[in-house]
Amino acid sequence: MLVFTGLYSIAGLGVAFLLGQCGIVSLAQSVFFGIGAYASAYCTTQLNWWAPSGFVIGIAASAALAVAVGWPILRLSGYFLALATLALAMIGQVLFLEWDWLTGGTLGIGGIPKLSLFGFDLRTPQRFYYFVWPVAVLVLWLHANLLGARNGFATRAMRDAPAAAAVLGIDTHVLKVKIFVSSAVLGSLGGSLFAHYVSFVSVDSFTVERAINFLLLAVLGGAKTIVGTVLGAGFVTVMPHWLTGFGDIHPLLFAACLIAAVMFLPEGFGGALQRALRRGREA
Repeated sequence: MLVFTGLYSIAGLGVAFLLGQCGIVSLAQSVFFGIGAYASAYCTTQLNWWAPSGFVIGIAASAALAVAVGWPILRLSGYFLALATLALAMIGQVLFLEWDWLTGGTLGIGGIPKLSLFGFDLRTPQRFYYFVWPVAVLVLWLHANLLGARNGFATRAMRDAPAAAAVLGIDTHVLKVKIFVSSAVLGSLGGSLFAHYVSFVSVDSFTVERAINFLLLAVLGGAKTIVGTVLGAGFVTVMPHWLTGFGDIHPLLFAACLIAAVMFLPEGFGGALQRALRRGREA
């Protein structure tokens, strides 16, 4: 469960950054997650290429698609932009299903080899755990540094006062596209790691429901905080698994937990944690 939490933290960070720092609701992350997974699966099983080649191809394809799609749709805003990204997720799910020559269709692609790091095979969950979390921490650290850099201030200015940001010379459209591309890259990276961990990918792993889960972890964790992404990923990963012990009623219980979290923690888990730490320092 902690391995999946790390994987979803990497992919969900892009959604959290778009939502918390740019005010953009994206439901397209499942597409980039799937592109990374299928790129790694196809390159290693069908072409017998070295595993990093799948990472590179997946990231390049995701970045190219993000530019091609993001350039026109990011001129939209609000609900219209959210609906456009939702449409992209639905189109991606259909293409993953229909392009069976590439994705295997409903049969999927199996036999994906485990990653090997300097001759050390990551064949067990314990080994992969000690690999994926340093990657997640590195990504979170880069994210924290970006928030304190010039582009980080520009994104927050664009989120809070877009007109004022434009007057100050910030090209808000180009900045949105850059952040959208970086989100796609994180999604592809998480998808490639996911494929090598589970050794099997199919269209069922990249549905619109997956896209909603990425948005959920950003909202529940607190999109404006860094640690919130990890907390949100842990919630959407561990909570449904734990609630299955209650039988067929577990979806209803999970929905109730979601409603309670939104009602009592409007700033997310990360925001509540920051508020508690602030009160502790003041006390």
